[in-house]
Amino acid sequence: MLLLGFIGLSLLMVTVYRFVPPPVTWTMVGDILAGHGATKRWVPLDRIDPDMPRAAIAAEDSSFCTHGGFDYDSIAAAMYRNAKGGKVLRGGSTISQQTAKNVFLWQGGGFFRKGLEAWFTVLIELIWPKKRIMEVYLNVAETGIGTYGVEAGSQRYFKHGAANMTRAEAARIAAVLPLPKKRAGVAPRGFTRRYGNSIAARVGVVQREGLDACLR
Repeated sequence: MLLLGFIGLSLLMVTVYRFVPPPVTWTMVGDILAGHGATKRWVPLDRIDPDMPRAAIAAEDSSFCTHGGFDYDSIAAAMYRNAKGGKVLRGGSTISQQTAKNVFLWQGGGFFRKGLEAWFTVLIELIWPKKRIMEVYLNVAETGIGTYGVEAGSQRYFKHGAANMTRAEAARIAAVLPLPKKRAGVAPRGFTRRYGNSIAARVGVVQREGLDACLR
């Protein structure tokens, strides 16, 4: 009965969130309890500069438009680099997986949480179109301490909305996403600056090769 209840509840939540913005996430709750607050402002995907989702694809998930939720080549590559002790710029998680984690689950690892993440990833890929997955991702992803979504991140770092971001600014936000509590989108230094510049260079590749075609 518990299993059936969980399946029914998860299906209901995923279906509702296809149309309704998620009001709060466990990560936001953690920031609120820690005294950081949770600044967020939901904006539709068509009010976010197109270079922002392109930057996310360039940085996090070049196969976003074509995979079914999991990029097995990236997972294998990340596991190989980890085994060799090399630096992993991004793990094997797709944007779909990160969206599932950010919306429905908590941060951190563990096989149990990973299993739940896989379940919710399958559900959102089945129930949400790709545009909705990207829209939710860009609105709930942590872009700084107590800051959620690219609109709030753009206001915090650049003093204007996400609709008016430059390509360089979009790339800086994308560079922050893997470690939002340790990286800053304004005046980045060292690795974050170099990584942001690398992402900005790849945004054009995403556009030219149509890697964002599912968002148009």
